[in-house]
This record gives sequence, structure tokens and C-alpha cells, in this order.
Amino acid sequence: MSDVTHEPSEFWIAIRPFCWAQKVWLISMLLLGLLFVFDRSQFVQSAVFVGSALLSTAPFLILSIAVAAWAGTTGADNLIAKAFTGTPLLMIGLGALAGGISPFCSCGVIPLIAALLAMGVPISAVMAFWLASPIMDPSMFVLTAGMISFEFAVAKTIAAVGLGVFGGTIVHVLMKKAAFSDPLRQGFGNGGCGGSKIRKPKPVIWLFWSEPQRRANFVNTALTTTLFLTKWLALAFIIESLMLAWVPAETVTSVIGGEGFIPIITATLVVVPTYLTGYAALPLVGGLMEQGMASGAAMAFLVAGGVTSIPAAMAVWALARPQVFALYIALSLSGAFLVGVLNQNWSQL
Repeated sequence: MSDVTHEPSEFWIAIRPFCWAQKVWLISMLLLGLLFVFDRSQFVQSAVFVGSALLSTAPFLILSIAVAAWAGTTGADNLIAKAFTGTPLLMIGLGALAGGISPFCSCGVIPLIAALLAMGVPISAVMAFWLASPIMDPSMFVLTAGMISFEFAVAKTIAAVGLGVFGGTIVHVLMKKAAFSDPLRQGFGNGGCGGSKIRKPKPVIWLFWSEPQRRANFVNTALTTTLFLTKWLALAFIIESLMLAWVPAETVTSVIGGEGFIPIITATLVVVPTYLTGYAALPLVGGLMEQGMASGAAMAFLVAGGVTSIPAAMAVWALARPQVFALYIALSLSGAFLVGVLNQNWSQL
């Protein structure tokens, strides 16, 4: 019996890059297509739910997109590098604060992290920024306030800064260990991965609309951000509609609802394989809270998810040595649990 090797068809080779690039849209279409075939009434309910949810969040989306496009066009991102000056503890605090208000996601922050470490910035201050940055930014704050509540958005911002200070302080204590003397993998040193941009930042142009190139960049960034947010939010709203229809409130309450430490622990651990993006998680968590998810568990879910989701973890693994990666995950999960406990106790006062 001869071995037969099946080579991929030319058609599949041609469309594979497109399918991978548009995988989020394709997953949404697949879910709606399956609903249309097997459950027509749920298809209608989900479609109406997604449309209504997108319309209700449109004002917040417009504002968040404008903020993101403005930050990238003016060059305001370069101001973050100025936070890392002073004594170690001061740098940790400023790094956490800068991370809590920076516009970077868990993957987008990687080039800046590599550059800061290559420039010789202490890893304690970088870790503070690293942990805080994916959790909250101006756009995320606006969306969180609109989808959950203003109070929750403020608490999440405080949690981001607190996690950064917590992680940075722990790393500062452990800095004498040899594992942290050279935190980057081989090939990320000496200003690579965007280091030159951080070393010689260009001046911020606040009145960017006077330059045609910057105006074009603003439009391009706004369109790109719109497509990015819309595709993830559409998928999240589809999943939320199915969750509301098929997951009984009693099930949610029994797993991650109620009081105590167990729901917070569960929310912290189950988030790693299930978290999508910070923007996509907001409506899901909002729906879970309506079904009985405790505030502390919701906070732990969002905080842990922002820094330990599969895309974020893969980006960190590609950048940092295994010891640093393990510490990053440990600080993220333990810090998220502590944040959840504190938030739960605060909400009961």
C-alpha cells in the first residue's frame, strides 16, 4: 500500500491568508449562519440584539476611536518614556500610572517594553508599566463607563495602577536574582523592536490637522480602529446574545456568582483560555453581571484577562525569557485575585 501525500490545493493556498486575516468576521458569519440554519428564531433575536447593542454603544465608540486616532497622530505616545526617571520606587509609581492611562493594548505595548528594557530602564519600572498598560486606557475607560458603569471604570483604572505598583515592587525586591539581569530573549537587545523611536522621540504636534500627512494618518487610524472594534464587538455581542438565551442565570450564579473567594478565583483562572480582547470582554462581563456575577469576580476577570489572554501571553513569551514570563503570569493572576477581593469588599461597604 503506497503512501499518498495530499498537498493543499492552489485555491486554499490563495485564500488562506485572507481567511486568517478576517478570522473574526468569518467566525461571526459562521455563528449567524449556523443559527439561520438550525434555529431561525434565535438568529433573528441575535441579529436584533447585535444591531441594537452596536447602536447603543456607538457614541462611546466614536469617542474612543477619536481618542485613539488623536494619540497616534499627534505623537503623544512618546511622552510615556518621560515617566521612567527618578528613584526606583518613584519610577515604579510613575510607570504604573503611565501604563494605566496609556493607549497600548497587551500586544501593542511589546515594542515599547523591548525598547525600554534595551535602553537600560530597570525591569521593576518596566514591569509596572507592562502590567498596568493592557488593563485600562482612555478609550477603554469611556467604553467601560458606558457598558458597565462610571464607578466600575474608575475602580478598574485604580486596579490597573495598583497591579502595576504591586508587580513592580515585587520585581524590585527580586531584582538581585540573576534571572532578571538579562530579561529579553536573544535578538531583542540594543534598541531593537522600536527602540530608536523611544531613544529619539519626535516632538508632539498637538495641532496635527495643519499637516496633510498627519490628517491622512488620523483618518487611516480612525478607519482601522473602527473596523477593529466593530468586528470584536460584533462577535462579543453574538456570544452575549447566545449566553443570555442559553445559559441560565442560576448556572452563572453558581459558578462565578455569589460572595466569597471562590467566584473570584474561578473568574481569575477561567479567563486565560476564554478572554477575547478588552473591548470584546466588556459587553460579555456586563451581561454576566446582569445574570448575577459579583463585582469582585467581574473585576478579576477583566484584570486577569487583559494581561494573561492567549494573544498577550504569546507576545510576552516571544519577548521575555522563561523566568520573566513565568513571573509576569504569576503577578498577573495573583494581582487580579487581590484586586477582585478588594473590589468585592469595597462594593459591600
